[in-house]
Amino acid sequence: MKFFLIAGEASGDQLGAALMAGLKTLHPEATFTGVGGPAMAAEGLASLFPMDELSVMGLMEVLPKYRQLKRRIRETAAAVAAAAPDALIGIDSPDFCLRVARLARQANPDLRVIHYVAPSVWAWRPGRAAKMAEVVDHVLALLPFEPPYMRAAGMTCDFVGHPVAGIEVAGPDEAQLFRHAHGIDVHAPVVLCLPGSRRGEVARLATRFDEALIRLRDRVPEIRVVLPTVPGVSDMVREMTRRWPTAPIVIDDADEKRAAFAAADLALAASGTVSLELAANRIPMVIGYDMAPLSRLIIGLMLKTDTVTLVNLVSDTRAVPEFLGRACQPGPLAQALQEALEDAASRQAQLDAMELTMERLGRGGEAPGLRAARSVLDALKARPSR
Repeated sequence: MKFFLIAGEASGDQLGAALMAGLKTLHPEATFTGVGGPAMAAEGLASLFPMDELSVMGLMEVLPKYRQLKRRIRETAAAVAAAAPDALIGIDSPDFCLRVARLARQANPDLRVIHYVAPSVWAWRPGRAAKMAEVVDHVLALLPFEPPYMRAAGMTCDFVGHPVAGIEVAGPDEAQLFRHAHGIDVHAPVVLCLPGSRRGEVARLATRFDEALIRLRDRVPEIRVVLPTVPGVSDMVREMTRRWPTAPIVIDDADEKRAAFAAADLALAASGTVSLELAANRIPMVIGYDMAPLSRLIIGLMLKTDTVTLVNLVSDTRAVPEFLGRACQPGPLAQALQEALEDAASRQAQLDAMELTMERLGRGGEAPGLRAARSVLDALKARPSR
């Protein structure tokens, strides 16, 4: 079987790689073409162009790259037509993937289209599900409450579990080694600073997060700040943090990041899937996020839920404090961080919510990549063509 996959971000690259591995396990003759990153490349995908060209978020942030993205949409749709796959599988990045699917479906009305990661129609733009159903046959959902939204719009949908529920977390020995390597006293609270994985996010959030951490250090002088980063923003983060009075420990090695998470007592993080990674490591957190002013205004008018933090949504609690848009300011962030660090009841409420979240995301069950692969093959078997 031939599959054309499209991923536009690091998280999608990881999902795509796990899906490819699952498909190869269940169907060893499977072959792959498309767009992806290093994880998918390791599974055998030769990307049509660098995946990071698609890693853009926010209405105003997209505009400068609009013409280039349109060209990539056309190129990718043409590549789908040339490949004639058994299925086109878009992985997250719905604005790009669904436009490709629409063009590809025009060229081949019988093309089977599957989308991995349901759009957040429960949070904003609920009409997207109906538009999505015009070109998508089957959806692989990461969150347990998403399938009813997709099915109501006319698509089939399976909850396949979230990869974060199965990640291997570092243990106490690794945490101790991390502290020793960086000269952190065994009793000093370690605070993770996670201002995002996109350059626009880091530019917008990093200085606010830094100011919040300065205020927290004024109240809790012994804290040590650790800033794990990723390749796409590592250079930017290192340059910015040279000017920070808080002088964080910046790390970009994956193993050291795991150890840092094990050593951490608290985190200040941008909204996104990182909240689930923190939950898997049982790290109480405060979430902050903001966008360009026009993006913030438009999305604020569309928002349909009172929280966007995934731990809150999956656990059906509001245990994790979040500060969005204009509320994302150093003062409130610092106060919430201090409460999360020092208030036992607040910390326990977060830990309980994290435990429930991991259970609901499939901890202890079959690997999500294999579940997703089985769902793909079952969907194709049930309805091989439109």
